[in-house]
Parts: sequence; structure tokens; C-alpha cells
Amino acid sequence: ATAAAFRNDQPDTLVELLGAVEPPRQDLFRRLNMAPHGTASLVNMRELLLARLPDRPQLRSVDADLKHLLASWFNRGFLRLQKIDWHSPAVVLEKLMRYESVHPIKGWDDLHRRLSDDRRCYGFFHPALPEEPLIFVEIALTREIATEIQPLLDPASEVIDPGDADTAMFYSINNALRGLRGISFGNFLLKQVLSELGSELPNLHQFATLSPMPHFARGLQRLCAG
Repeated sequence: ATAAAFRNDQPDTLVELLGAVEPPRQDLFRRLNMAPHGTASLVNMRELLLARLPDRPQLRSVDADLKHLLASWFNRGFLRLQKIDWHSPAVVLEKLMRYESVHPIKGWDDLHRRLSDDRRCYGFFHPALPEEPLIFVEIALTREIATEIQPLLDPASEVIDPGDADTAMFYSINNALRGLRGISFGNFLLKQVLSELGSELPNLHQFATLSPMPHFARGLQRLCAG
């Protein structure tokens, strides 16, 4: 009935229509979010929900509601960029080791090298999850563009003076929380990190990446075969 009463020339009818079509569970999620640790609980809830979707596709509408609300609560205006280094809280460093999925960190010595003077790590944090890096990027400062990843990951590699570096190699970026899957942070993170690096180290004039490109080899093989 509300849809039938909607008219383009009467804005109030749109307000009534939006109120009529919003699922009551969205209000439930909002109330849960106001409880202590509610935001973290809802992120965990969505992680569990995503794992069940293949067997219970009827829950996709519930996921759509949760994703809609989480995208609003985790928008760029609420996120803060934070540099992560060896002096960061231990709980953050432990989560860095746990969430690194591109190039797994093999113990504290490996982590210490990745946070040395010629390395940089930045992450986005949210006020409701102050010790959770939502997404983080790892960078190596080098004297030229690196062509291999292994020398950058070698814990025994030489530490150079950041002032001597002319290149920033972005070699790993990780979305940490599965419950926030599909909510984009990467583009904002990279743009802000580029600005931070440019301000801190004006000697940098090359920015490159060695991050893996999923399915690139398979696509290249198809292209060559054609």
C-alpha cells in the first residue's frame, strides 16, 4: 500500500516507503551495536554468517542488511591511519603476525625485520576496535625498484638508511577481519599512505608493488594460447 501511494512530486511518500521496506532486523542490529563490544560482536556474527551462506543461501538478505550497516559504521570518516612499528602494543603486533596472509610472518625475528628503519607498515583502525588493524599494508624502502620478493623478506638482509632510499616497494596488503569482507578500505589506505610517505621521505620518487596478482598467470597463459 505504501508503494502504491508513492509519488515523485511528494517527498514525504518516499520517507514513508523507506520506512516500510526497512527490515526490522536492521533496528535489532543497531541496538546490538550500542551494547558493550557490540560492534565487534556484529563483525564476528557476519563472519559466521558468511561461512553458512553456501549451504543456506536464503540468508543472503540478512547478510545484505549486516553489510549495509557495517559499511556505514566503518566508513572512511571513522577510520584513523596508524603507523605500526616495533614499539606498537604487543597485542597489535601479534595480530599483525596472525593476519598476514600474503607473506606469512615466521616468528618475532621476521616481524622485527619487517618493522626495521627501512620498512614501513600502516593500518586503518576504528574507535570501536582500537587494537584491531582492519587492513594494513607493508612497504620496503629500497635504493631501486626490486624485481624479487625474497630479498625483501629475508630477516638477515641489510638495513639501509631510509634517507638513502629512492623507492617505496608495496609488497603486502591484508584485510584482517573476515566479517568486513566486501567493505572497501584498500583504495583509501593506499592513497593516504602515499601521502604520508611523500611527506616523511621527500627523497622517494618511485612507488611500485610486488603484491601478487591472483589468476594473472592463468590469464597470461590463455592470452598466449589464443
